Amino acid sequence: AERASLAGVRHIVLVLSGKGGVGKSTLSTELALALRGAGKKVGILDVDLCGPSIPRMLRAQDSAVHQCDSGWLPVLAGQEQPIALMSIGFLLERPNDAVVWRGPKKNALIKQFITDVAWGELDFLIVDTPPGTSDEHISTVEALRPYQLLGAVLVTTPQ
Repeated sequence: AERASLAGVRHIVLVLSGKGGVGKSTLSTELALALRGAGKKVGILDVDLCGPSIPRMLRAQDSAVHQCDSGWLPVLAGQEQPIALMSIGFLLERPNDAVVWRGPKKNALIKQFITDVAWGELDFLIVDTPPGTSDEHISTVEALRPYQLLGAVLVTTPQ
């Protein structure tokens, strides 16, 4: 059952950096838009639990996540050839609420995002990660280990 949620995803790309404020979410969004423009079916998984910006960047912040038989349905952003999105930003009562969670709760939600979201058929799933090299990164990579990762994009700055 765990493999079913990502069974239709052909490629997974992690977007990482060693620090905050370098443009990971912007790059994730632009990459998703470019791939969609090339005719690909795309999704974005926002695992930046303390700073979920993907819903706002794709003007979907007022959307809600719904349940189906196979788990959570991702939010669809855009009219024609929408981008599938999942983010804690859709699960908060108010979008500006702070998420103050310890590691085990964060890790459980990341695993749930990977195992319990009904992504359907996607050519690419872009995973927007939080800044740094925290537990969230380890949890994400461990949960994705059974799947074929295409790779990672490491965002850096010149300083």
